Amino acid sequence: MTTDMRRTDEQGFTPQEPPTDEGYWDSLLNEGEFARSIDPLEVLANDAPPESYLRNDLPTDVIHQTAEQYADWDEVARIMEADEVLDLKVVGYNRGGLLVEWRTLRGFVPASQLLHFPEVESENGRRDALVERVGDTLRLRVIELDPEKNRLILSERAAQVEAGTRDQIFAKLSPNDRVAGRVTNLCDFGAFIDLGGVEGLIHISELSWGRVGHPSDMLERGQIVNVYVLEVDPDQSRIALSIKRLNPDPWATVAERYQVGEVVKGKITNVVDFGAFACIEDGLEGLIHFSELAEGHFLHPRNVVQEGDMIEARILTIDGKARRLGLSLRLR
Repeated sequence: MTTDMRRTDEQGFTPQEPPTDEGYWDSLLNEGEFARSIDPLEVLANDAPPESYLRNDLPTDVIHQTAEQYADWDEVARIMEADEVLDLKVVGYNRGGLLVEWRTLRGFVPASQLLHFPEVESENGRRDALVERVGDTLRLRVIELDPEKNRLILSERAAQVEAGTRDQIFAKLSPNDRVAGRVTNLCDFGAFIDLGGVEGLIHISELSWGRVGHPSDMLERGQIVNVYVLEVDPDQSRIALSIKRLNPDPWATVAERYQVGEVVKGKITNVVDFGAFACIEDGLEGLIHFSELAEGHFLHPRNVVQEGDMIEARILTIDGKARRLGLSLRLR
């Protein structure tokens, strides 16, 4: 998985990062961390058109099950509102977590919401850990509900706190707050932080102003960290968090701290066909264009520099607003 979410063109332009909510939670869902509810109409032919779902000529038992399912969505919404706990049996799994059933509905428990889930790096190891839980009965709370999308998400972690605790946390949290939490899980797309009964997500793009290969490069399970609250959505039981925003954006003041012609030290972070990128401070990278790498002719930038090389470079251009920094290894 590519963890550097930015794209840079040949002129060294690094676009502004997308708004916080753009794709923020899609990362979670793309990991398979959701499940469709059981659809009783799947007993029909696979090519049955959607508009036939509520036709009067459907079999009586199918119509009954569909009505029953609607009633079950209403009841599980009441259970979520009352903050009640459910004991459900694990009936299956996918790459993101476990599947459970409640009446006619199928729910999903993300691996990040399981207690004592082992930290495994390989897909096979993760799958084996999930398979072992099939048949278990889990004590769960509903943390997200969306009947229109057939989405029912539950949490074993959330079931550990007293009733009403989650509502209290959501009520007192606001965007721009700074709070402390404990790291509960690290995934390719970010880190989950327990805020005392509710977990928030730090997307990998919000961990640092600089490059982060994997959240485990910065954090570890059980670690207590300070976080910045980006977004609070009680209706969706979501809290978006950030670590990087505890510190100022280095691009905002780059023109005040550096000047054209200045020689700086840096580290080569990436080598591409048209040049190389060098980090001169956390979150601040510049492009050394092919033509600025060395005198004379060479086949590829890798003939001059490699990732990890420490270099001295001269600043050619500074554009904090466009997040551009032009560098040269030709110091004379």
